[in-house]
Amino acid sequence: MKSAVVLLSGGLDSATVMAMAKRQGYICHALSVNYGQRHNAELIAAERVAQALGAIEKRVVSVDLTAFGGSALTDTNISVPEQSVTGIPLTYVPARNTIMLSLALAWAEVLQVQDVFIGVNAVDYSGYPDCRPEYIAAFESMANLATKAAVEGKYLTLHAPLLRLSKADIVKIGTKLGVDYSLTVSCYQADSDGRACAVCDSCKLRRAGFKTAGIDDPTRYRIVE
Repeated sequence: MKSAVVLLSGGLDSATVMAMAKRQGYICHALSVNYGQRHNAELIAAERVAQALGAIEKRVVSVDLTAFGGSALTDTNISVPEQSVTGIPLTYVPARNTIMLSLALAWAEVLQVQDVFIGVNAVDYSGYPDCRPEYIAAFESMANLATKAAVEGKYLTLHAPLLRLSKADIVKIGTKLGVDYSLTVSCYQADSDGRACAVCDSCKLRRAGFKTAGIDDPTRYRIVE
C-alpha cells in the first residue's frame, strides 16, 4: 500500500478528499495547519475526521498568519462578509495554500511519500486564485524542482480530485464513501461549539451543495433561515 500526506482542514472538502485517498488504497498521514484562523473549530473537527477515516497519523503545524493579517480569517478588525461580492473576497488568505502545500511537501519528503492530496475546488468556490488548476500544476512543477527526492527520481504527484467538481457532486461522492459530514466544520466564523453561522460564503456553498444533491444537511447552524 502507498502512503500519502493529506491536507485536512476539518471541512467538507478535505474530509471528502481523505475518504477518496483511502478508497484508492493510500495510507493517510493527515496534516492540519493552525494559521491563526478565526474559525478554530475546524481544527477540532479535523481531529474527529482523521480518527473517523482512519488516518495512520495526524499532525498540526502552527504558522501565525495573524502577524500579517490582510484577511477576514486572520484579522479580527476585518469582518467576515455575509453578502456576495465581486472579485476575490476578504476571506482570501494571502499565500495560504502555498504555505500549506509547502508544509505538506516537507513532511512528504521526510516520510518518503510521493503523493499529496488537497481539497481545492475551482467550480463551487469563492474565487480564490490558489484554487485554480493552473496553480496546482505550477506547484507540482515547482515541488519537483525543489526537493532532494525529486532530484533522485522520486517525483511528487499533487492530487486535487475535487478540482472540477460541483459542491453537490462532492457531497454525493463523500456520502457514498461513508463520510460523516456532521463531524466537519466549514464555516468561516463557527462558534466555539462548532456551530455554523449559515450566512458566510462557505456556509452558503455548503448548504446549496446538500440541497442540490438532495441529501439532508447534518450541519449544526446557529441561525436557520
